[in-house]
Amino acid sequence: MKVSMLVSTCDIKDRPTIYATDRDTLLVQGEVPVDHGLEIPANEGIVEIPTQLLLDLIRKALRDQLV
Repeated sequence: MKVSMLVSTCDIKDRPTIYATDRDTLLVQGEVPVDHGLEIPANEGIVEIPTQLLLDLIRKALRDQLV
């Protein structure tokens, strides 16, 4: 799988980040919350990311379309 960083909260690799893959999917890196109270299947997971990260992704996508 080829992975490319789309947007991050900073340049450090251990921060919330969204990546694009060559499978036309997204990978999300973030904190693993333990107090969510949800029942998640064993083959899935949840990460928590700042809302601002998604807003930054949308801004980047819009900017890239205009270029």
